[in-house]
Amino acid sequence: MLKWPEKVTVKEVGPRDGLQNEKVSIATEDKIEWINQLSEAGYDYIEISSFVHPKWIPQLKDAREVAKGITREKGITYAALVPNMKGLETALATNVDEISVFMSASESHNKNNINKSIEETYPVLEEVVKEAKVNNKRVRGYVSTVFGCPYEGDISLNQVLSVSNRLFDMGINELSLGDTIGVANPHQVDETLQFLNGKLDLSKIAMHFHNTQGMALANVLISLQHDIRIFDGSLGGLGGCPYAKGASGNLATDDLVHMLESMGIKTGIDQANLLEAASYIQDKLGKSLPSHQMHVNK
Repeated sequence: MLKWPEKVTVKEVGPRDGLQNEKVSIATEDKIEWINQLSEAGYDYIEISSFVHPKWIPQLKDAREVAKGITREKGITYAALVPNMKGLETALATNVDEISVFMSASESHNKNNINKSIEETYPVLEEVVKEAKVNNKRVRGYVSTVFGCPYEGDISLNQVLSVSNRLFDMGINELSLGDTIGVANPHQVDETLQFLNGKLDLSKIAMHFHNTQGMALANVLISLQHDIRIFDGSLGGLGGCPYAKGASGNLATDDLVHMLESMGIKTGIDQANLLEAASYIQDKLGKSLPSHQMHVNK
């Protein structure tokens, strides 16, 4: 008999990870309205944007305006991704609740994504984490390409562990392990979490799956059996990685919540509100979102 948890935390990354790969420019006021709708859905965590240079991610050039314009609800952590000290400075000025830093387990992907080697990235992030902590902010780390790289293929588990340990040593509170191009399968997820168990504190690990090959929900089920209780989702299945060819949308939050709630696993998220928020951003993008729930509930 499989054992299922009573409750799982679902973190919404759609306003950042979901929108960053979209070609249609979404107006600042529409992003603010969308995030406000998400705030009414029962989340306790929403990643609202990224303070990167507009040249790299034009869609998120209004991070400051979005962070200042949203209505912040009590009990919700509003987080933002930052690449360096300059990004952190701007994020702190908008008083986001949590700072996210990011890097890759793959040398090639890290160079394409951040324009630095892994070793060159560590001191940059260490400075960001230290300063964020001085300002009493929680810090989340993202590790990309944990299950496969578009340039190198398989990534060794020892490399994943090495990068993860360095981030925890810097003082991050939580680490999200990313299947950036959606190549993970349940057997691989099982092997990965078995390997990491006892080497990392799995209670501080989140899983960030993409659904490129339709296996994201199956990978969630395996993760649950390893006591993972935190999952990232992007509403409607929005997203992908702009620096990873073929990386389609993230795991759809609405599909994830529907599966968990159907299994009796509480998320605290209202599915009707989710669908309303998904319909809103779908209309603004002018295209159908790929999640199953959006198609079932047309």
